[in-house]
Amino acid sequence: MATDNKELARRLYEELWNKRRLEAADELLSPDYVSHDPQSPTALKGLEGYKHAVRYYLNAFPDLHFTIEDQICEGDTVVTRWTSTATHKGDLAGIPATGRRISNSGIICHRVKDGKFVESWSNWDVLGMMQQLGAVPSRARDKAA
Repeated sequence: MATDNKELARRLYEELWNKRRLEAADELLSPDYVSHDPQSPTALKGLEGYKHAVRYYLNAFPDLHFTIEDQICEGDTVVTRWTSTATHKGDLAGIPATGRRISNSGIICHRVKDGKFVESWSNWDVLGMMQQLGAVPSRARDKAA
């Protein structure tokens, strides 16, 4: 079971995100999937909500690539620590394309039921991403000025 759940998470990153196969969401996520993400004021719900989020980020970062660094599985829960790299080539939350290259990291905890993801909790470095895009000043830059 643990191996199956880890493979499910690998497929999410490799097939859906890295290979841009949005139809893989239908195979990997339950129709009533719920994503909890602290950067979002409300939970993302359902397959279409998830696909919309993927399209949103791929529009802003067309070369977005995830690398799985670690995975831990216990029962119906799989935790994945990831890193990502991308180039900002499209609008993101009102920030026009900067052409800047970014790298980011995060952790996501997925709950699996009947071979599909039903819920997730994520935590990733949104502040670091905004600093790399120049949308938020970094402390090191502020102190040097």
